[in-house]
Formats: sequence, structure tokens, C-alpha cells
Amino acid sequence: MSVTSDRGGGRRPVTAPRRWSRALADGAPLPFDPGGYRRLVVVAAHPDDETLGAGGALAVAHRAGVRLALVVASDGEAAYPGLGPERRRELGRVRRAELHAVLRGRGLGDVPVQWLGLPDAGLAEHVGELTDRLAPLLADADAYLAPWTEDPHSDHRAAGRAASAAAPSTAYGWGYPIWMWPWMEPDDPRIHWDRARLLPLDPSDLASKLAACSRFTSQVDKAPGGAAPVVGPELLAHLERPAELVFREPRPASAPLRRFAALYAEQADPWHAHSWYERRKREVLLASLPRERYRAGFEPGCGTGILTVELAERCERLHATEPVTEAARTARRNTAGHPGVRVVERALPAGVPDEGLDLAVFSEVLYYLDDRTVRATLDATLRALRPGGDLVLAHWREWPAEAPRDGEATAALVRARPELEELVEHVDERFVVRVLRRR
Repeated sequence: MSVTSDRGGGRRPVTAPRRWSRALADGAPLPFDPGGYRRLVVVAAHPDDETLGAGGALAVAHRAGVRLALVVASDGEAAYPGLGPERRRELGRVRRAELHAVLRGRGLGDVPVQWLGLPDAGLAEHVGELTDRLAPLLADADAYLAPWTEDPHSDHRAAGRAASAAAPSTAYGWGYPIWMWPWMEPDDPRIHWDRARLLPLDPSDLASKLAACSRFTSQVDKAPGGAAPVVGPELLAHLERPAELVFREPRPASAPLRRFAALYAEQADPWHAHSWYERRKREVLLASLPRERYRAGFEPGCGTGILTVELAERCERLHATEPVTEAARTARRNTAGHPGVRVVERALPAGVPDEGLDLAVFSEVLYYLDDRTVRATLDATLRALRPGGDLVLAHWREWPAEAPRDGEATAALVRARPELEELVEHVDERFVVRVLRRR
């Protein structure tokens, strides 16, 4: 390790690029495809963040025909704290001009840029305002790229958290790190490798990105008075890696009920219950149940009741809940021929029956709930589940845009409960089914 200066004038150790290269090889993050979206909004705390952290992703998305927009929170006028007010204003003008020139030079001149003009080095004190101003700009995006919410730079963290709070529940959130590379270690507990995704860059995209970085001369050249540049060799060395890393930014709260109500308003069967995927998942789930018959079962989030009907064949009594009014009505109609079934309009953690249960089935439900709601739901379910009773988890292996976490992270919360022991694990190409037994 060597030592460098940060923006605030302090000194800190620098992590060598080879350590990150080893970590990326060992972690083998899943691929990231920025070209798969309709509209992608890129948020930057300062002009140049989008190039340093996601310059390759911008090029790939633009080439794929994605509608791009760039939002820059500050003009970066405080890059050199010793400057007086007039020189700061001039630096802000220079940095705006640099960004526009870089975009034109990369063939991205048609990407609209929205300048918010918030104070550089002060975004943490303006997160509320930044969130409010980002909300309409992100309203119709199906994905956003913003600075990583755990980046060592306070402005980056603020911009990332504001974007997460402002984005609609249907937007996929991705955070790009910048100062993580030189200022953090790969084993830092703030780095969630299970959320990491990697975008390999071909030689032309890498060369274009590196050339663009060099054009931000106000940042890569020596500072006024001969001080070290803000973007020095300790960071630039990490940018030579032919790949970009992003982290999925989890939703801060449970998926809103209005989102699911809107899905049912658009179509009677938004989950395509009779598709091959859904039919196979139901068949595997039912085949995984260790017992032929159960006295009392519980199925929250039952949707239109397709699985409910099949569970009713295995349960003397089945209590099902569904928070969307229209779906609950359909579920009641579909289960009308099963007198042991009761469908109630409830959202978790409400609706868990007080009576003793032998079976609880959570199919594609828990990952839409925040941690607090998952814990409350599990507490209530485990109080109701008799010793020897079975708890079933089934989930899609992708990560829905509205979900606070993916299925495996959700399963980890359940599997960590000491009251449960795992009996069955079926890992399919597209879904996972687990059965855990109450001790």
C-alpha cells in the first residue's frame, strides 16, 4: 500500500489494483447488461463521476438504443477547497464545459444533461432537496445508475441514496463505485458481493473511457498552486481494468401495494399462472411437501388462488390471504368448490392465523417485503406453526425491480431462524424451492 491525499486534504492508504483484480476473479460476479432497458437515467454527484464510474455502461447502453438521460447534482466547484468564490464559480463553468465536450467526443452528444446546481461537497446536507428534484426526472425510468450508496465520498453516498429514495418502485437501481477502488479493501463488510454485477469492456470501449477521463483536465492535471490532482494515478490505475462493477441497490421499503393493484388492473393474470414456469414451480413445490396430508395450512399472497386450489387437496383447512381486492375476489371464486379454504384480504404481517398450523407456504412473497416485515411475518408464523410443521419457500432466481432483496438473501433470513431445520432444497434453472421443518 502507498499513501495519497483525499479531497479533504487528509491522507489515507491506497489499495493496489491487483487486490481488486483477484477479488473480482474470486467473486465471479454475474454479468451486467445496461443495454436491456428502455430508459436509463444516470445520476452523478459531480461532472466526471458518470465517466469514471460508468463510462463503459453509458457507451453500451447508447449503442443498444437505450434512451439515456444524465443528471448532475453539483457543478464540482469545490474540488479545490482553497479557491475563493469567483474562482469556484469559474471552476464550475469549466467542469460543465468539460462534461459536454467529453460526451460529444464519445458520440454521446445527444444525451440530455440536467444540471441541478446543488453545492459541491455539501450534498449530504441537501439529500431531501436532491431526492425531490430527482423524483420527476426518474419517474418514467425503468432503471437508474447512480453513485454507489457506500462509496467513501460523502457526496457520492448522498447522490446514491437520494436516487434510491426518488426512483419509482418499478425501476432497477444500480450503484457504481468510484473511490471504493483506491480507498477500500475487497473484504470490507460494506461490500455486498452477492449484489455485485460485472460489465466486461471491449478494447474500444475501454480506450474511449480512458481517453474521456483524461479530458477532464481540471481534475487530472495539477491543482491550483501545484497540489496533487483530484483524480490522480491512485484512481486512474483502477480504471484501466477492462470491466466496470456495479451493485444492485435494494429498495428501501416493501414493494407498495398499489404496484400489485396496478398489475391486476392491467390484466386478470399478471403472473401468468398457467405458463410452463408457473406450472413446473407448482408441481415441484407440491412434490416437495414431505406429507401427503396436512390439518391446517397457510398461504399468504395467494394471488388468484391457482396454487391455493392444489394445496386445498392436501389440507383439511387452508387459510389464504391476498392484499389486492380484485385478486382476492378471484381467489374466492376459484376456491369456491373447496369448503375448507378461507380467503381473506390481508397484507403481511397481518393475516397469520392464530390457530396451530402444520404448513405455511410462501411462494414468491417474502422478497417483496422489507426486513422488518419479514421478521414480523416469521415471528407470527413460527408462533402458529406446530413443532414438526413445514414451512415452504419458493422464489424466482432473478431479483424483481420492486423487491428489497433477491430470493436467496430472503431465504437466508428464514434459514437463520434456529426454530427451523431444512429438509428439502430444489435448485432449478429459474426457481428454488425449500422446505424447512419447525423443531
